[in-house]
Amino acid sequence: MGLTTSRRGRSRLLPRTVRGRSAAAAALAMALVLAAGGGWLYVILRANLLDNANGRTELAAREVAARADAGPLPSLLPAPRSGVDVVLVLDPRGTVVATSRPSAGPLAHEFAALRPQPGQDAASKVLCCSRAMNGERGDVVVVRATPVPGEERYVYALTVLNDVDDATHAIALGLLGGAPPLIALAAAIAWAVTGLALRPVTAIRTELAAVTASELDRRVPDPAGGDEVAALARTVNATLDRLEQAVARQRQFVADASHELRNPVAAVRSQLEVALAAAARPDHRTGHGTACRTDCPTDCRTDCRTDCPTGCPTSGAVRAALADTVRLQHVAADLLLLARLDARVPTGTGEPVDLALLAAEEAARRPATRVPLTVTAVAPVPMRGRSGQLERLVANLVDNALRHAASQAEVSAFLDGTAGQAVLEVADDGPGIAADQRERVFERFVRLDAARDRESGGSGLGLAIAREIAHAHGGSLVVAQGGGGARLVARFPLPGGQPGKPGTRPGAL
Repeated sequence: MGLTTSRRGRSRLLPRTVRGRSAAAAALAMALVLAAGGGWLYVILRANLLDNANGRTELAAREVAARADAGPLPSLLPAPRSGVDVVLVLDPRGTVVATSRPSAGPLAHEFAALRPQPGQDAASKVLCCSRAMNGERGDVVVVRATPVPGEERYVYALTVLNDVDDATHAIALGLLGGAPPLIALAAAIAWAVTGLALRPVTAIRTELAAVTASELDRRVPDPAGGDEVAALARTVNATLDRLEQAVARQRQFVADASHELRNPVAAVRSQLEVALAAAARPDHRTGHGTACRTDCPTDCRTDCRTDCPTGCPTSGAVRAALADTVRLQHVAADLLLLARLDARVPTGTGEPVDLALLAAEEAARRPATRVPLTVTAVAPVPMRGRSGQLERLVANLVDNALRHAASQAEVSAFLDGTAGQAVLEVADDGPGIAADQRERVFERFVRLDAARDRESGGSGLGLAIAREIAHAHGGSLVVAQGGGGARLVARFPLPGGQPGKPGTRPGAL
């Protein structure tokens, strides 16, 4: 719980908008760059200034040491040059031999401890907060001098580092003073640039928020260019296109389904109303001296001792109402199957199915058809799928062929070894399907024949269901070109990509 609380606290500290986060990131990056770069610059400049001061100090000491090697030195040396403050010469006991500044005793006592290491002729040290130097920092260099006659001498040179400290202090103040404006400038630039970059996103968001169920034709603005925002706009518009098409199909589907269901219900209602009206006529009732109508059902005719309580519907009306009810049931079943297929529920690999056997069984269930139905194959056509759905696919294709065939219909099943597919073809010699209608014929509730009414024709769902079943099995269903009538071809992938027998076409069974 503590971790969750800390995360929430950090999230509250961060800016909520992308623009604010970009500005904060730019400011943080600039601060890090200034800190690293400024620190590096400060260290490099300070080291360079110290090296220069140390070099000048050592040069002054060596010049005096060279004079000491050449002969005796005066007690008061001339003032050194190049910014060196004091030059002092001591003997091994620490006694002042020569100096450029009178009263150099305190300095001699402070410097006496600094001597070159054995084997070296020079040494240096930065002294800080020395009382002899009035609390100032100074760079001290000592050089060993060895006169030919006499004992060793030690030449000390001192440079006060006030100039170096002042320069480095000015650099530090400049970096510290310039950092906030630079950080603010980086944040402002990031804020402005991000605002310009996100301006199309704001327009996209505004337009997308205006899209409603009644205004699905609205589209977001497409900015010019090929950046990510333009790609986002095009993707959103493509998604809105698909959404509009899906909603349009859904609305059309609901309208067509309502129409298909309304007709059978209206027919059933009218048949029952006619039957009730006929049964209510005086000549239909036994209590008025007339015989029971002979078209009443048997159970009513045999009970003519008393009046029929509500009148008996005629057998013709009952048969018509039953036919409309069956049609209504078929439409409802088709709609339910389409809804299940639209759900795209994974069905797994399915069970072994033989397309040739399914075609033969479908033909056997139709012993007396309007036109001859022929099934042709040369061998089993194995595949994997849901046998119930595939039976429905074959039945729908055969129904469509028999409905439009002029003199014959043919079902063919074979293996396409080249493509590795199981193929089912259903052909008829009817009027065929125009080229510009070969995709529309698979839409729901579509009837291409304008002269065909909804009673003599189908519901317009058969081919749509067949294609959805083919797609659910990873296959396809299309209207093939060629031939005098219509030829519908369904293709399914073979299990495991097993090959068929190339070049094998079916023969008659």
